[in-house]
Amino acid sequence: MKKFYNFLLVAVVMLFTTVTFAQATITGKVIDAETTSPLPGANVAVKGTSDGATADFDGNFTITTSSSSGEIVISYVGFKPISIAFNGDTNVGTISLSPDSLDEVVIVGSGVIDLAEDRRTPVAVSTIRRDEIQLKGVGNVEVTEIMKNTPSVFVSPGGGGFGDSALFVRGFDDTNTAVLLNGQPINAQEDGRVFWSNWQGVSDIANAIQVQRGLGASKLAISSVGGTVNIVMKAAEKGKGGSVRFLSGNDSYFKTTAEYNTGVNDKGWAFSFLIDHWQAHRSWARGTFGQGQNYFFAVGYKPNDRHQFNFLITGAPQYHGQRWSQSEETIENDPKFNQHWGFTSDAVNGQYTSDIDSERRNFYHKPVMNLNWDWTISDVSSLSTVLYASWGRGGGTGPRGDRIRTADGQLDYFAIEQANEAIGVGGFDSAETGYIRRGSMNNHSWYGIVSNFNTELNDNLSFNVGTDLRYYEGDHFRQIIDLYGLDGWAEDGVTYTDTFEADPWAALFDFADENQRIDYDYSETITYQGLFSQLEYSNDKFSTFIQGAVSNQSYVREGRHISYSDEDRGESDKLNKIGFNLKGGVAYAINDANKFFFNAGYYSRQPFLDNVFENIRRSNALVSPEVDNEDITGFEAGYEFKIGDNFTAVANFYHTQWENRVVLQGGGINDNGTPNDTSDDFEVSNFQRGVNQTHIGAELDFIFTPTSWLRINGFFSAGSWKFDGESSFDEFNIDTGELVSSADGINRDGISVPGVAQTTAGLNARANIISGLSADGGFKYYGNSYKHDGGSLQTMNIGTIDDFVLADFGLTYNYTLGNGDRLTFRGNVFNVFDNIVISNTDRFGFFNTDGRTFNVSARYSF
Repeated sequence: MKKFYNFLLVAVVMLFTTVTFAQATITGKVIDAETTSPLPGANVAVKGTSDGATADFDGNFTITTSSSSGEIVISYVGFKPISIAFNGDTNVGTISLSPDSLDEVVIVGSGVIDLAEDRRTPVAVSTIRRDEIQLKGVGNVEVTEIMKNTPSVFVSPGGGGFGDSALFVRGFDDTNTAVLLNGQPINAQEDGRVFWSNWQGVSDIANAIQVQRGLGASKLAISSVGGTVNIVMKAAEKGKGGSVRFLSGNDSYFKTTAEYNTGVNDKGWAFSFLIDHWQAHRSWARGTFGQGQNYFFAVGYKPNDRHQFNFLITGAPQYHGQRWSQSEETIENDPKFNQHWGFTSDAVNGQYTSDIDSERRNFYHKPVMNLNWDWTISDVSSLSTVLYASWGRGGGTGPRGDRIRTADGQLDYFAIEQANEAIGVGGFDSAETGYIRRGSMNNHSWYGIVSNFNTELNDNLSFNVGTDLRYYEGDHFRQIIDLYGLDGWAEDGVTYTDTFEADPWAALFDFADENQRIDYDYSETITYQGLFSQLEYSNDKFSTFIQGAVSNQSYVREGRHISYSDEDRGESDKLNKIGFNLKGGVAYAINDANKFFFNAGYYSRQPFLDNVFENIRRSNALVSPEVDNEDITGFEAGYEFKIGDNFTAVANFYHTQWENRVVLQGGGINDNGTPNDTSDDFEVSNFQRGVNQTHIGAELDFIFTPTSWLRINGFFSAGSWKFDGESSFDEFNIDTGELVSSADGINRDGISVPGVAQTTAGLNARANIISGLSADGGFKYYGNSYKHDGGSLQTMNIGTIDDFVLADFGLTYNYTLGNGDRLTFRGNVFNVFDNIVISNTDRFGFFNTDGRTFNVSARYSF
């Protein structure tokens, strides 16, 4: 027995000795390579094991592992990870992590995604990276909101419905700001609009969003009067892992997201998936309910070092209740008021339910697919190509007939149903019209290819040339959504009885046949062929570039509706318009701390399709005389300076002149000379030619890191945006196409462009409080925003919108588990002080800021 105890003792000692020798302790410190600040919360993991640790407040870490040798991987969100070998107890010293360059963010399509960092000659630019997008731009916040802390950028709430915001850059709205998704243009082909509700999922799948103000870096002949927004979507990720997130916010907002990346296998394949669902009974204003999903699938394949492919498909089907601009009096009395909704009713017993519905509902589903191919031809030459397609289905609902409202101004659905049942069949062809909800449908198919060849002619000179081809076909018609108790709707001698859901999934395949389309029914075909090129020279001190593009755009309209005349049915004549742009610039670096640049450019931009025809809804006739191209001339200069490693600032000055602008506006009402009798009122559209604007301004933004735990950034922009000279004006009856009135010599000279703030300033800070815990927040000031006379012409200013300030705050806590997985908790509060004021205006009325909103989320990353 004694021998047995001695043997057991020896075995325990040997086991303890073995374990002792097998262990290793690794220590070190993690800092930001650019600012030398510590990176608290940096993740340190032993490769191939579950051993891990998190850097403390000062960036220091200690990790104990059962492996006697191997590699540790140090990573931090927004920085390039580093692997370091160890053998036994090791002090790896100070590890400097470099921020991800956008070259690292752009996994595929680097030749067709025109980012400012790809060019040595600078432009005025601000970049929002994935870590900030994930923290601030998710949930019940518009993706446009994360761009607002950029000089000369204004984000309008657009009424407050989910996805209804509008983006303004240097005073130009998003019809005149080009938006690109992985190099693919997404501005609507008919009118240049960007419907942000179609891109609700961008915040979950974007690696970066870059706002290029003014001339920008894009080589395409696109509508970048104000600037260019480049959204870089994720591709099939190189690394293996995933995450699950749960988020909730004010007014019953809830969102859940799951994603997974397989990583690259030994045959060069990688797969990435993401899916989420969100819903809320309102955004902030009443009647702005919403629900939607987001899906993303990508597959990457790299067969060798010369070729890389990536295919993705993504979409964000959604519906939401809408709200338009309001009168000043309404905003003051009830800022949440919305006249477009009401409580639904039970027609059997006349009881109102707790459910709500809106006559103004947007519903849309726009699947997007693209295939990227990057070919490294040689050490100096490459070809990058993206082939894309999208299919949009859906539209927006609205009233047709006579509304009935409750005493507080909401829709009385029960009274509407009772009145309709008494009529039986209603409509424009009967004495009693009744009320229905119609859907204005916009179904389109869009196909395109962008390809760019780049070569380094020598160490200093690079050249690229490419092509941009697009084919677009859109169908526009109205269909009945709800008859509210009517047996049918009579119009143009036809009684219509079919109804269709205002649902984005149903709209993919279930929409009205031609014989069930009310009011109007037409299609348009737009083809586009563009050629672009750039030559850039750079050395250690000096860089210069010249860039040009030429394009041909053709327009054809086809009318189908029963109410159209013979001339307006079938295909119209084809109109071809040639456009071009030419840009150039120079930059000079005095030293690493002082750099200057100057850019200039000229655009001859083709008109939008909606401005080419006399009445796009009803007529095949081209506008006479023919609409000319719009002319845009831009100049900008900038100066970048640094003070040590802690302070960087950039100042920009710009001058943009926009001449021969064509403005088409619809939705106004003409009282037909009888203001007290609404029975003969009709809807009109306004067509204006020769509108000229000049936008001049200055911008400054900076980053300051005064201590290792604090980062401050701020900006200031001031503009003078005014109309120039005279223009013409025509008013048309939308239903008949008849010219109601016209005038020449409309004088706008010197009138300030109304709508959004011409002066903005912001100050933001982020502070590391303790290990893993950080806080961020800031203020933004808006001023110098002009009111106009309320009409279509905007021929006078009648005052200014009061200056105002909004504040946001956020809190983040990161906790790394022992196996290297991470928990991230985030809370956001927007408009912290609940400052509900008029923010901006359009020609119909005013928009107010949303009151205090919030969201909280938890993410598990593995």
